[in-house]
Amino acid sequence: MDYDDSDRRPAAAAPAPAAVKILIAGGFGVGKTTMVGAVSEVAPLRTEEYLTVAGVGVDDVRGVAGKATTTVAMDFGRITVSSGLVVYLFGTPGQERFWFMWNDLVHGALGAVVLADTRRLEGSFGSIDFFESRGIPFVVGVNCFDGYQDRTIPEVREALDLDARVPILMGDLRKRSDSRDLLLALVDHLMADQPVAAG
Repeated sequence: MDYDDSDRRPAAAAPAPAAVKILIAGGFGVGKTTMVGAVSEVAPLRTEEYLTVAGVGVDDVRGVAGKATTTVAMDFGRITVSSGLVVYLFGTPGQERFWFMWNDLVHGALGAVVLADTRRLEGSFGSIDFFESRGIPFVVGVNCFDGYQDRTIPEVREALDLDARVPILMGDLRKRSDSRDLLLALVDHLMADQPVAAG
């Protein structure tokens, strides 16, 4: 008797989802860890360490006097958009002495979100220069702590000397919806930069 084992053949493996890498950058204490935690579907990986007396005179803590920890390597989070697309978020360290790590973190990044605090806008200059010099598209998110908003979007654009095409959004990054809107703005910005195919 012939034996038909066609029903025992293993099902074809589903293709692996496409992966997109996005960096979350900005100055010290601006909300990078908070944003990754707000939108990640998994418990984010954090590399936080306590600030110590060794950082006195090295770390600029003006405007964030109540901050007790800092990211020393990166934050990592994940968002599954669909069965075919996963977004990986990498939060960069904000203190200047850890910026050397950005050169490794930026490899393969499709774009970036630069966070800004209007009380310390100069803390965003390094991130903006970094992405502009490498031709990496980015959007700017102004973190309005507790709804505090003392500048308009045109004022922020002028203070940061941003190109008119760079989107700027304001919001409270502790809110998942505000952090999500920043990522959607980056996607729209990336798509707008794509050349239109000839028909």
